Amino acid sequence: MFAVTATQIDADNPLNGLTAGEMPEPDVPDGWTTVTVKAAALNHHDLWSLKGVGLPADKLPMILGCDAAGVDEDGNEVIVHSVIGDPARGGGDETLDPKRSLLSENHPGALAEKVAVPRRNLVPKPAELSFAQAACLPTAWLTAYRMLFDKAGLQPGSSILVQGAGGGVATAAIALASAAGFRVYATSRSEAKRKRAQELGADAALETGARLPERVDAVIETVGQATWSHSLKSLRPGGRIVVSGATSGQVPPAELNRVFFLQLQVIGSTMGTRDQLERLARFLVKTETKPLIDRTLPLSRAREGFEAMAGGDLFGKIVFTP
Repeated sequence: MFAVTATQIDADNPLNGLTAGEMPEPDVPDGWTTVTVKAAALNHHDLWSLKGVGLPADKLPMILGCDAAGVDEDGNEVIVHSVIGDPARGGGDETLDPKRSLLSENHPGALAEKVAVPRRNLVPKPAELSFAQAACLPTAWLTAYRMLFDKAGLQPGSSILVQGAGGGVATAAIALASAAGFRVYATSRSEAKRKRAQELGADAALETGARLPERVDAVIETVGQATWSHSLKSLRPGGRIVVSGATSGQVPPAELNRVFFLQLQVIGSTMGTRDQLERLARFLVKTETKPLIDRTLPLSRAREGFEAMAGGDLFGKIVFTP
């Protein structure tokens, strides 16, 4: 089958390890099944894998990709939940399983014509969502959903700041927060991306680091070092920063005096559960919210998508079709 794989690790030039070509179909352990992939989405996780983060050289070659939607062995249209873990080991939450992994870390990923996953990882795809839209959900959109509605503790009418408008999690957070009735502020260095953020539902979009019209209840933080100080300064006393990424660097000044004096909360968030993915899909149907797709490419042109993500040349998700 045709697939996109990591064949070498190169932290400085990750795309040197990107290969597209024929690979064996995945093994199917007991309790697993296969999905014929109709659409798969690209994530920063795939770039990090090519740099060797979470993917050691002894696992190569590894088919990349966490996100897919397709058709299962019984002909059902499904979304693939990419967290491979046991809820029982995580106190009911598979993302807290100490042994959990994502597709493409220990098991072949979704940038292929077929992917194998545990049967419990399949979520029905609503008819209202296309395969391309559904493929956007399992990582970026699920992460944003969990950050907003679980970790941030927000109520209707709450205010949030989304740093770094343009990325997959950020665009998902803007759209979901707007659909939920929050006051949404977004930041970006790009004027074009600020305009797109407002079209997506942000009440205001400002330059990175600009003073907000008000201090917000929560910040959705995926950028890290470059925006961390601004995120802290933008919170009301008692507010929360929910962190799911650090694309600009992972060691910002902590500014602990501000954290303790204003009683701020810093909360980590990773992915989401299978049940949250199912609820996310229902939420999108109910609110008629559609995932924003930057571009759709055939899987044979995956390198173009990786190059766009590496260069920050995107707004929304990049989707591949086998």
